[in-house]
Amino acid sequence: MYKYIAFNKPYGVLCQFTSETGVRNLSEFNLPPNVYPVGRLDKDSEGLLLLSDDGQFIDRVLHPKFEKTKSYLVQVDGDPSNMAIKDLEAGPVIKGHKCKKCSVQKLADFDLPPREPPIRVRKNIPTTWLRITITEGKNRQVRRMTAAVGHPTLRLIRESIGGFTMANLAPGQWININKSDI
Repeated sequence: MYKYIAFNKPYGVLCQFTSETGVRNLSEFNLPPNVYPVGRLDKDSEGLLLLSDDGQFIDRVLHPKFEKTKSYLVQVDGDPSNMAIKDLEAGPVIKGHKCKKCSVQKLADFDLPPREPPIRVRKNIPTTWLRITITEGKNRQVRRMTAAVGHPTLRLIRESIGGFTMANLAPGQWININKSDI
């Protein structure tokens, strides 16, 4: 019987079970044995990470041909113009690769508990929260997309993969889920 796990990855944790000395990793969260991350979130990102021991499932979630959506809450530097949003939606070119079209939504009056350590704040430059939904997942893609349109990412939280939303999982918590939830 395969295992499917939803984990709310905290900031500063690597998506692997071993790491360099002093770097937090998945081994400290008492996850079941023999499960592997379904994709990655970089150390500076937070949010939903799926883990499983089902190789076919992992491939179906990760491979772009299956167009599994991944949605992120993204706090960016500045206030993106309508043109910057359209450029994001069209898919900017990053390192010679044209990103697929995506969905971008500005979130008004959106607030989350502060991150530890806190993001950098500049008095004269506002920050804006966006919800960005993509169907591919290149290395640091969302961060590179926002930087390409002039609004670097300050905080990035994956909130959903496919039909599954992280919901009320606190950072560092995990639950068993059904394959059909994704």
